[in-house]
Amino acid sequence: MENAAGGKTLKDKLYGWIKDIAIALVIALIIRALFVQAFRIPSGSMIPTLLVGDHILVEKITYRFREPKRREIIVFKFPLDPSKDYIKRVIGLPGDTVQIVNKQVYINGKRLIEPYVLHTDPNILPASVSPRDNYGPVRVPKNEFFVMGDNRDNSFDSRFWGFVPKKDIIGKAFIIYFSIYIHGNNPLKWVRWKRIGKLIH
Repeated sequence: MENAAGGKTLKDKLYGWIKDIAIALVIALIIRALFVQAFRIPSGSMIPTLLVGDHILVEKITYRFREPKRREIIVFKFPLDPSKDYIKRVIGLPGDTVQIVNKQVYINGKRLIEPYVLHTDPNILPASVSPRDNYGPVRVPKNEFFVMGDNRDNSFDSRFWGFVPKKDIIGKAFIIYFSIYIHGNNPLKWVRWKRIGKLIH
């Protein structure tokens, strides 16, 4: 309805704004459900690849057409509590035999080269004490994956709670779109500008 001057009434404008917002929300929800989802990194288990305060995008398309590959970083529903989302690196594929000897990972008897890994504790824990440094060998079941954090001495991963079913994988992490670390009194220094737009490998 128009007023006497030929313009839209406040009611019409308000309705238009609400409709536009509703359409935008629906589109955003569809994109989130089908294509891309944003996550924030809350812990240091993926240091140095991902830092606490990194905000990342995860795409959900790739794994509809192929299986996850070794060394790819995935977000998944935590098997022990599906209400929580975890992020780790794929290490063992279905059918692989995984073994860890003195912190070194072996896949099917061959040493895995891992330039992305960080070790912060020089101590080697025996398997009788913890699976952290000595583990397996174990065979990865069909349709499941063995995952580990890059911050290898400080990651709660498949060594401790088992495998990730393919059905619980949300998607593949591919880019850092924002990063913030709150410290000091200058907000301009909180943002890690150099990390913004960094591709995740």
